[in-house]
Amino acid sequence: MTQNGGLHLAIWLTSALKCLQFVERMKMGNDFVAMAKAVLRTEIDELHRLSDRIGPEFTQAINILKKRLEERRKIIVLGIGKSENIATKIAATLNSTGASAVLLSCQNALHGDLGVVSEGDSVLALSYSGETSELLNLLPHLKQRAASIIAFTGKLDSTLAANSDVVLDISVETEACPLNLAPTSSSTNMLALGDALAMVLLQSRGFKAEDFAQLHPSGNLGRQLLIRVTDIMRQGDQLARVQPSDTVATALTAMKQCKAGAVVATNEQGQLQGIFTHGDFVRAYEKDRNIADHLIRDHMTANPVTVQGDKLAAEAVIELGKNRIDEIVVIDAKQKVVGLVDVQDLSRARIF
Repeated sequence: MTQNGGLHLAIWLTSALKCLQFVERMKMGNDFVAMAKAVLRTEIDELHRLSDRIGPEFTQAINILKKRLEERRKIIVLGIGKSENIATKIAATLNSTGASAVLLSCQNALHGDLGVVSEGDSVLALSYSGETSELLNLLPHLKQRAASIIAFTGKLDSTLAANSDVVLDISVETEACPLNLAPTSSSTNMLALGDALAMVLLQSRGFKAEDFAQLHPSGNLGRQLLIRVTDIMRQGDQLARVQPSDTVATALTAMKQCKAGAVVATNEQGQLQGIFTHGDFVRAYEKDRNIADHLIRDHMTANPVTVQGDKLAAEAVIELGKNRIDEIVVIDAKQKVVGLVDVQDLSRARIF
C-alpha cells in the first residue's frame, strides 16, 4: 500500500469510527428524549471546539467590517444550500443591528445580481467545503469588486480559503446526524459564529439599545425605548383635577366625566398637592358611608409617586410595579401637574 493510500485509509477509518460511536449513542430504542439530548450534546461539543479556536483572525474580520461600515460600504453575505439559509439569518441580524448587509444568491449573481456588489464592499462567503462550484464561479468577480472576502469554512485548504482575505474555521469533528452526513453541527457552528461576529461588531461600533429601537419601531423594545410618558399620559379634558378643598362628591363627578380611576389635587398654581383614587374612596366609604361632603384633603394621598413627562414610558412601568399602584402623576420641573398615567394606558400602548 502506498503512503497516500495508507493516509486515506486512516482518515476513512477515523471517520467510520466516529460514525459508529455516534450511532451507538443513538441506539436508544424509542427514547426520543435521550436521542435529542445526544444531538444537542454533539452540537454543544462542537461549539466548545469552535470557541476554543477563536483567535486573531476573528479580530481581523471585525476590524475589516467596522472600517467598511464607517466608509458607508455594505456587507454582502452569500452561501449555497444550507449555508444560504444561514447566510439569510446572518444578514438579517447584521441589518437589525445597524450593519448594512445584503443577501446575494449565488445562482442569480452571475445573471445580473452581481450588480449589488459595489467597490469597497466586504463579502462574507459561507461554504463548509469551500469547493461549491456556484461559489467558486463567483470568486473571480467578487475579488475584482469587493474590498475583502471573509470566509466561513470547515476546510482551511479549500479554494475558497485560498482566495479569501480572512478565513474563519467552522470545522467539526462530528455532525449531529447519526450518519455524520446532514449539515447539523457544521451549520450550527456557522450560525453561532455569525452571531458572534454580528454582536462583537455591534459593540465595537458603540451600537446602543436606543439605536436598536430605531430599527425596530414596531417591536416591544422599540415601544419601550421610543415612547415617552408624554406620549401616553392623560391630559387636558381627560385629566381629572380637583383642589384639596373640594368635596369627595366633586372628585367622584370628575372621575366619572374623565372615565378615570383617580383625580389629581392641585393648588391654584397647578402644583401637585395629592391624589385621590377609587381605592381611597372605597376605604373611606367602608369607615363612613356619609363621606360625600368630606374634603379631598382629608382622604387624598399627599406626596404621591410622580414621574417627569420626558421620561421613558418604561420607567413609569417600573415605578408602578415598585410602588404597587395603578396611577402615577406626571409633573414638570416646577412640580406642576401635566398629566396622569393609568396602568390601563400602558396596556393600551403595549408597553409591557
